[in-house]
Amino acid sequence: MSTRVAAIDCGTNAIRLLIADVAGDKLSDVSRRMEIVRLGEGVDRTGMLAPAAIERTRKALLGYAAEIDELGVTRVRMCATSASRDASNAQDFRDMVRGVLGVDPEVITGEQEAELSFLGAVSGLDAEGPYLVYDLGGGSTEFVTGTTGVEKSISMNIGCVRMTERHLHSDPPAAAELAAAEADIVEAVDTALAAVSGDAARTLVGLAGTVTTVAALAHDLEVYDSTRIHHSRIDAATVSRVTGELLAMTVAERLALPVMHPGRADVIGAGALIMKVIQERSGHDFVIASEHDILDGIAFGLA
Repeated sequence: MSTRVAAIDCGTNAIRLLIADVAGDKLSDVSRRMEIVRLGEGVDRTGMLAPAAIERTRKALLGYAAEIDELGVTRVRMCATSASRDASNAQDFRDMVRGVLGVDPEVITGEQEAELSFLGAVSGLDAEGPYLVYDLGGGSTEFVTGTTGVEKSISMNIGCVRMTERHLHSDPPAAAELAAAEADIVEAVDTALAAVSGDAARTLVGLAGTVTTVAALAHDLEVYDSTRIHHSRIDAATVSRVTGELLAMTVAERLALPVMHPGRADVIGAGALIMKVIQERSGHDFVIASEHDILDGIAFGLA
């Protein structure tokens, strides 16, 4: 007997929906959707959510709510992450969500986010543990180690939107900007790896849009194909090469890449730089890209 559930993940950059039928440890997709709403735009600088960003999110949620009703979902859970943790006007955001979905968003901690991401990432993964899983978001990146469950986790305030807004102001980024960003990222990554004993992990797993987009570019895909990307391996040299290529491009040049989502083009350079630093500092020869992440973890938790 399966249960039809809806999981919504609202991060700093994107809001995503998974409607799935869950039976035991089996999850069958019914619908997956993603929209770039940039909820966290300016939060690092102002400390609050911009009214325009809340409105963009509201419009996306209206579409999600209609699909949830149409497909006969019985349980709904929405988790809101980095941007809504940091914002001084988070109550405005919560009120908006309740008005549209009829449920309160759960503003989860970085540790909860890490646990949900790990649960989604390792489901069905054929690789040797223990795993070092990182979920590279817009405002933060979660680091988790474990084999069958979470053993250690930490959330760091490095993400593709936050690092772009803080450091990468030129198009393409100037050398001094890149050096400042990388120094910031290295410090955070080294802190995270020490906290979760990352050196003991046998397999590195990367989650979220930056990782899957870099994977699509690494595999020279002409169209974005999640079946080709999911559980594919990208070696360290390729991660470094793709990162260098992205950071040398203008936003317009990135937009022309066939696998690039338009809402990701201006921040993918910073995201790839975070990915490259994690690869280098963790010492792993390759990273496994996973299309299954916090959304799948939320869905399993609902059932």
